Amino acid sequence: MPRLIRRPLVVWLLAALAVPVLLTAVLIPAKAGTTEDDLRDRTLAALQARGIETSSVDFNGRDAKITVPDGVDPNAVRAVVTGVEGVRSVRIEGGTTPTPSPTSAPPEESGVPAFEVGRTDQAIRVQAPVRSQAVKDAIAADVDQLLGEDREYDDRTTIDPAAGLADAAPISALLRALAIGTGDASVRYDGDTVTLSGQVPDQATKATVGRAAAKAVPGAVVADQLQLPTPPKSAVSEPCRTFQTRLAEFSRMYKINFLSGTSIVNDASKPSVVKAAAVLKSCTTARVEVAGHTDDLGSPASSLPLSERRAAAVKAELVRLGINANRILANGYGQAFPIASNATGAGRVANRRAEIRVVQGN
Repeated sequence: MPRLIRRPLVVWLLAALAVPVLLTAVLIPAKAGTTEDDLRDRTLAALQARGIETSSVDFNGRDAKITVPDGVDPNAVRAVVTGVEGVRSVRIEGGTTPTPSPTSAPPEESGVPAFEVGRTDQAIRVQAPVRSQAVKDAIAADVDQLLGEDREYDDRTTIDPAAGLADAAPISALLRALAIGTGDASVRYDGDTVTLSGQVPDQATKATVGRAAAKAVPGAVVADQLQLPTPPKSAVSEPCRTFQTRLAEFSRMYKINFLSGTSIVNDASKPSVVKAAAVLKSCTTARVEVAGHTDDLGSPASSLPLSERRAAAVKAELVRLGINANRILANGYGQAFPIASNATGAGRVANRRAEIRVVQGN
């Protein structure tokens, strides 16, 4: 009978531990290969979804190596691959980084140097660099035609072959526009803004100077500060000039009074209203106020509307006599402004009145 060989317990324990180790050594590479394939497939799908072409996609574990052909933006590839879940790092080979598009070019300068053209009653002034003596002479010739007998040429032009004005035409157009009128006026260009200042005789000249300035420096901002002369006041006719004096004289000589408690222009007062209408007709631009008043026999509350009715009655009579209603204001003041004592009958008669006074002359 064969003899059983007894193995130590430790041998069996070592064998039991070795089995998992061997299984891990076999399975881990298989799992790693599966992970890399999955990352590669998902990365390719993400790139294709963006329309990005690649030469190859390789993974070492979770680290990607992407090769792209010329013309493909590596930054765009990196952005897509980095967004794939599970990718740890990305290395890009090949591709072409796009050149940044140039920023908008600054606006071209006008090429016109700073200048000033001005006129006074005594002189025409030109201050500007010009490119040649020929341009300087051309400007002088234009000025000479505009000087007349009372002005002289204040020539402040200088010759600058590099940066001066190449043509006299812009200055000549401004000179012709500014020559119209009297007083001071100028056009000044400081390299950014064309400023028009001074006085011109009318709106047409103002517009002509503005157009010439805009044409002289194309694209520049034009600050139009030109002023038009204040129109003279129309001449005042003699009747209007003396209207206020004559109306005051009428008020001293003629009275418009009322019977107690009434607002009717009675027969005694109608001639005064006729005289007032004649004065008003002598100056058709004058406006007047008819002010109605009362004595103190009634209460203040009842006196005010009575005075208003008296003023309205006189206005109506003046309108009937041919005076434009728009020239007449009618207001009542009750018993607030007596011109005589209400303690006597004569005083109360004087206070029951209507007065006509100037609101606006000529």
